[in-house]
Amino acid sequence: MTTVYDVARVAGVSTATVSRVLHGSDLVRPDTRDRVLAVIETLDFVPDATARGLTQRRKDIIGLVGLERGTDEMDVERSSLLFTDQIVHAAEGVLRGTEWSLLLSFGALGAELERRVRALSGKVDGLLIAEEIMPAGELQALSRRLPVVVIAGSRHETGMDVVLADNTAGMTALAEHLTRQHGYRRLCLVAGPPNAPDAAERRAAFERVVLTAPGCVLEQVIEGDFAEASGVAAARALLRGPLPQAVACANDQMAIGVLREFQRAGLRVPADVAVTGYDDIYPSQIIDPALTTVSQPLRDLGTRAARRLLARIDDRDLPPRAEILPAHLVTRASCGCPPLTVS
Repeated sequence: MTTVYDVARVAGVSTATVSRVLHGSDLVRPDTRDRVLAVIETLDFVPDATARGLTQRRKDIIGLVGLERGTDEMDVERSSLLFTDQIVHAAEGVLRGTEWSLLLSFGALGAELERRVRALSGKVDGLLIAEEIMPAGELQALSRRLPVVVIAGSRHETGMDVVLADNTAGMTALAEHLTRQHGYRRLCLVAGPPNAPDAAERRAAFERVVLTAPGCVLEQVIEGDFAEASGVAAARALLRGPLPQAVACANDQMAIGVLREFQRAGLRVPADVAVTGYDDIYPSQIIDPALTTVSQPLRDLGTRAARRLLARIDDRDLPPRAEILPAHLVTRASCGCPPLTVS
């Protein structure tokens, strides 16, 4: 069993410094704190009951970490706000009127964001993580040291708390609408990043419906990164060859990029090609034509996750669970339907 002495030896610091890091003390230099936290994760160190008693002095702070996606300043602004902003507002609603404060941090996927999470973990009582911003093994190790709730993580996660929308049911409804109600036979999918659990579920559901529907062909799958710019890039790639009848996108931002680029090229949506999204963010309602999409309860995700995290902070022995919230199809004009109908 790894001990605090092992952590101190590998990190090249004293046991007192390790203790200060576990306490979230500001007396430790940031580079030292990062090194100690990295060793704690590498050695999979979990403080024993006595140490946990020492480190559970409440700071009354919850951290929320989210991803910024995009290739330019405007895309980063959109991507960090449209999904995560609703999560943040929901969490703030849960904490309003309490002694808790919310500490926010955003960044691009990679080592720098992981370093930021490790540093943040010593300063808060628990973490809300919007999407799986670290490998599953590292998230699990983090959750053994600190209460963690992952938003939009994998439904198959068994070692920590996850709150997610039913991506499988939502994308299945959308794909069946395109193939059955509209009779589209040649389709394309602009998928999300393969390392995002929600993107993977949406892709699997769409492929399953299209590939098993009589006469239907999935002509192309283009991987995007959930940012509008990757939708623009996908549209440009599609414009170089024969167009499919319908292009389904794994989120609304990419769908808006696809739709606008098609329109710039002189195509009519949906007369020449149908376009659909996922999430039902506000811009999907006001773009012309309005975007057929799948609505997932973003604010409810944030509310449920924040409440679960507070419960986990109060009782570390709660069994971990995955809470799956419903999603539903919203049909508008971009797929060829009359606007403003909900099923």
